[in-house]
Amino acid sequence: MTTRSASPQRDPAPKRRAADVAYDAIEAMISTLQLQPGSPVVEAEIVESTGLGRTPVREALLRMVSIGLIAQQPRRGLLVSHIDLADHLDVIQTRRVLERLIASCAARRATAPQRQAIVQCAQKMVEAAARGHLDDYMQADHALDVVVHQASQNHSAVKCVQPLIVQCRRFWYAYQHEGEVSEGARAHMQLAQGIASGDEAHAMAGAEQLMEYLERFARRIIDR
Repeated sequence: MTTRSASPQRDPAPKRRAADVAYDAIEAMISTLQLQPGSPVVEAEIVESTGLGRTPVREALLRMVSIGLIAQQPRRGLLVSHIDLADHLDVIQTRRVLERLIASCAARRATAPQRQAIVQCAQKMVEAAARGHLDDYMQADHALDVVVHQASQNHSAVKCVQPLIVQCRRFWYAYQHEGEVSEGARAHMQLAQGIASGDEAHAMAGAEQLMEYLERFARRIIDR
């Protein structure tokens, strides 16, 4: 009598730290302008709205202070940092260098499932743009960043680029208008396809096209 060997069990996905969950929740509030630039950040309100504990929320807020997304001012407490139009083109130029590096690393290091997930996230952005669903578009945009960053395995570059992404995302959210969503979705798809191809030059070209889109959009706002 033969016995059937047991199927190998996959290791469960590592549980995320509560502070990281809190950071993502607060980042989403800042990116989508639920927390307006210059508005006070009240720890108790964040705790209540996220359902997370004070300790992870406080840790996340301190992390945001350290990277400039939240400002700590004497007698005024914590405030969401302002969108600095004069500085925004420098933000994009700095991000451009990092995104090219991350795209190159992801094209070289991504697993087959990650390549598939990257294209799927970009496709969700295209579909959300076609429906005009901005919230779905932003969620898919964030999901795309997460999987690309994981695939790159370049933790130093990811750590540097994350605050720049939030600044770009809230700038776009603040000033987006009809027609820009589809253009943005196409740019993200070009990046995704470049990474999925495994061709580093193609991936870096996709990152460059995305940054060109963001710069064109920013200049239309700044120069008007």
